[in-house]
Amino acid sequence: MRPSLLDPLFASAASLPGVGPKTGRLLDRLLRGPGGGEARVLDLLFHAPTALIDRRLRPKIAEAPLDSYVVVEASVVSHTPSRGRGPFRVLVEDETGDVLLVFFLANAEWVEKSLPVGARRWICGRLELWEGHRQMVHPDRILDEAGLAKLEPVEPVYPLTEGLRQRSIAKAVAGALARLPALPEWGAPPGLPAFSDALRALHRPQEPKDLLADAPARMRLAYDELFAGQLALALMRARAKERPGRASVGDGRLAAKILAALPFELTGAQKAAIAEIRADLASETRMLRLLQGDVGSGKTLVALIAMAACVEAGRQAALMAPTELLARQHFASLARFSAPAGLRVALLTGREKGSARRAFLEELAAGEIDVAVGTHALFQEGVEFADLALAVVDEQHRFGVRQRLSLGEKGERADLLAMTATPIPRTLALTYFGDMDISALREKPPGRQKIETRALPLERIDELIGRLGAALRSGAQAYWVCPLVEESAESDLSAAGARAAELRQIFGEEAVGLVHGRMRGKDKDEAMAAFSGGATKILVATTVIEVGVDVPAASIMVIEHAERFGLAQLHQLRGRVGRGAAQSFCMLLYKGPLGEAGKARIAILRESDDGFAIAEEDLRLRGEGEVMGARQSGLPGFRLADPAAHGDLLAFARGEAQAAVASDPGLSGARGRALRLLLHLFERAEAIRLLAAG
Repeated sequence: MRPSLLDPLFASAASLPGVGPKTGRLLDRLLRGPGGGEARVLDLLFHAPTALIDRRLRPKIAEAPLDSYVVVEASVVSHTPSRGRGPFRVLVEDETGDVLLVFFLANAEWVEKSLPVGARRWICGRLELWEGHRQMVHPDRILDEAGLAKLEPVEPVYPLTEGLRQRSIAKAVAGALARLPALPEWGAPPGLPAFSDALRALHRPQEPKDLLADAPARMRLAYDELFAGQLALALMRARAKERPGRASVGDGRLAAKILAALPFELTGAQKAAIAEIRADLASETRMLRLLQGDVGSGKTLVALIAMAACVEAGRQAALMAPTELLARQHFASLARFSAPAGLRVALLTGREKGSARRAFLEELAAGEIDVAVGTHALFQEGVEFADLALAVVDEQHRFGVRQRLSLGEKGERADLLAMTATPIPRTLALTYFGDMDISALREKPPGRQKIETRALPLERIDELIGRLGAALRSGAQAYWVCPLVEESAESDLSAAGARAAELRQIFGEEAVGLVHGRMRGKDKDEAMAAFSGGATKILVATTVIEVGVDVPAASIMVIEHAERFGLAQLHQLRGRVGRGAAQSFCMLLYKGPLGEAGKARIAILRESDDGFAIAEEDLRLRGEGEVMGARQSGLPGFRLADPAAHGDLLAFARGEAQAAVASDPGLSGARGRALRLLLHLFERAEAIRLLAAG
């Protein structure tokens, strides 16, 4: 399927001149990761340098700045060979001063040959001060006049893996650039270089500014990566919408019963989102909508009203969650809220087997289940709906595009509503969900109290436990979140199991529960039920409770090693409390001294409870891969673009992609063929498969 013009770029990096088997294996590890297969020529081209070595300034020894990379011309004065395990030392000097060159585990013959006494050499490396004397440990280059004449005055510095040298990767990149074919232009914002010229400039920086996100070469390549992503999403959206949907027009009777039984009014944001979704459901065009909301903004209720509209129309709905714990929590909430309307809600996870599973499948196929709730088990083979109208996918970012569409394909032209409790920064919402319309719940239901957020160093944990004891005696319940499940020799982070054991010694065996991702589903359910029912007063947990868990009586959240969590994750965990009438507290336990990023996270969290503002700050502090969980979930992370820095390019890329697909849906014209090359270069496989399928 790939055009032959691109074959040289998808060839193995090991095929490049000077790349032997050992270097090839190291490039595989660096560029593809464990189990990622062979590194390709393209991987080298997209492996951007992060620094440069500038050898144009060549000071005298006395004028050379310390703790900097320098190039000095000096005469070799003397050798002091190694004694035992000590280093081999060589003293060199010019008319202004001297430097001691230090070689550990040195090959004495090589040192003496490279630096013969009395010779003049050009020496490149990092100059430091050690015990009052200038020294250079393992110089980067030692050159005579002939070698100096061949030396690149400016050299890019690449991220490496153990065993790989800068010279090896620089040589491989030069070979990769020589393989770059002449490519047709697919278009870019005015003022930016051509794609091939940008790649060459990326690997030949002349000044530190050439490495910045706003350098023309980086801007061009970032645009191309963003454009490829937006083009793929535009093609997927067009394909999903080209088959007409089926209108689901409810009469409002079931929704009215649900709303009448609520002890509170919907917020304006909830009402607006419901109106948008109902309009989509009533349309002949398939709905592809993302519902994002802050912690506690009431997304589940919005989804239930949407599902009720489908049941009113005589059809079915389904809600898919990424974990069994979250699926069961949704099932409990939906069953409770929908009871006044008599909706038939049922649950399917991987745990339901045998007769229970068969009964579920039979009832679902017969239309006797109105709303099916479950994990990915819902879109497995053998699960058949009588007439699925609406697929709701919760915590959408944990599923890929193909998975979210799979559930929708269980019904004839079913509508799709994706939800996330993690507010997504605007640029990332366009990047990952550009194929969807977006509704946002920015209001919290009336009566939700502001959570008091405080930070404490870990040394004061005993003081915190004392205050926690007083709160528990007055009837409070608390979560205690740890970053790990069990102790590790490699880590000093707190483990949930060990922390639960310590708290049981203080508060009693029955007072402390434990829940984490490695437990059996039944045991997790029992731990959650005991906490929800008030039998246990403290629930020690990992981040398995990050989303969806709803225990109104819990009013205290302790997050241990808070400095190790991202901002949005801290905000999500904090949102597990503040759901009842009592004043709630979030205690951030941190291990000092905090770095600048750690200080910033805690300060932002203490100042703000706006999840959308926090999400933007999280992107600025951490980058898109970590914010979206791209590395864990299979979402496409970026190699050249930085959504935080290139947000303006994204808007342009989105407009261009939509226009390109509108004017040439099959990408069959001259520009369309160039755009196909772009999709291949950035490996947007889903879009390429759609084009191949016609």
